[in-house]
Amino acid sequence: MAWPLTAALIGTIVFLAALLQALSGFGFTLIVMPLVTLLIGLRTAAPLVALAGLTTYTINIVRFHQAISWRELLPIAVASAAAVPIGLWVLGHVNEAIIRPVLGAVLIAYAVYSLLRPTGPRLRSRGWGVLAGFLAGCLGGAYNTPGPPVVVYGTLRRWPKDEFRAILQTMFFVNGVIIVTSHAVARHLTVDIWKLYLVAAPALVAGIASGSLLDRKVNRAGFHTLVSVLILVTGLSLLINT
Repeated sequence: MAWPLTAALIGTIVFLAALLQALSGFGFTLIVMPLVTLLIGLRTAAPLVALAGLTTYTINIVRFHQAISWRELLPIAVASAAAVPIGLWVLGHVNEAIIRPVLGAVLIAYAVYSLLRPTGPRLRSRGWGVLAGFLAGCLGGAYNTPGPPVVVYGTLRRWPKDEFRAILQTMFFVNGVIIVTSHAVARHLTVDIWKLYLVAAPALVAGIASGSLLDRKVNRAGFHTLVSVLILVTGLSLLINT
């Protein structure tokens, strides 16, 4: 695929995913990572999406920082940070032909859960946050998709909307710093990655700005269902194209 077309597609994907992230507090990498992987391959997509994701989380932390619950966040963030190296090891040592269907399966499982939205028991103990954070760190390091375990955990903990978004952004930010730093140390941030990032960054900012403007006008239930279906289709495409 020609570079201009690839860049245009990546910019479009990043814009739509950033808009989603601004509205819901999650979903950026769930949308961007698999679609960009289909365009440029996992080894190139991983550091690019890590850079874009870190930029997104930094902006959204500013938006939601007043709602952060440190008591809820700390067990998740510590466990997640500790597990990131495991995911990075998987990215560097496991064949992409194995990683892609695993990522597809993760997306399908999350989409099905999100569409069914089972009430489930309310979790009283924050101890489960350690497990959620550990799984998020592994997924974040390998696939830039730390969200699903923490989204499920936060749902079962019945976090209020703004607290939900604030905790997710902060946890993603911590993961993002570690992941981007690790990519830099491993010399994955090549000139080509930075060229693509310069395309993605303006689209990202535009998506966040658009999402912020639409925040009070969107039917959240319908939007949530649409996004879940898109994630399901994306997961299926990764399995089919393996």
